Amino acid sequence: MEYLVETAVHWPLDGDPQRLAALALAEADRAKTLTAQGTLKRLWRVPGTRNNVGLWQAADATELHQALSSLPFFPWMSIQVRPMAVHPNDPANR
Repeated sequence: MEYLVETAVHWPLDGDPQRLAALALAEADRAKTLTAQGTLKRLWRVPGTRNNVGLWQAADATELHQALSSLPFFPWMSIQVRPMAVHPNDPANR
């Protein structure tokens, strides 16, 4: 099943910049792993923010939660998940 996932990172303004840099590297590494596993299909940045929108794939909501909670920034994220259904007029299916 596909999910449209919107995330926002709420890093504290007085947060340790070295920890932020280390988490950013760990986040990129985890994203590569999730991509290789077929869980993270696409990812877009919301311009001017740390927010992003991604297309994720998981068997069910529990599997998706496990993937999202494995992200290093998870403790500082707010996440909105929208399950996606097939549309009969999807141009990709024509």
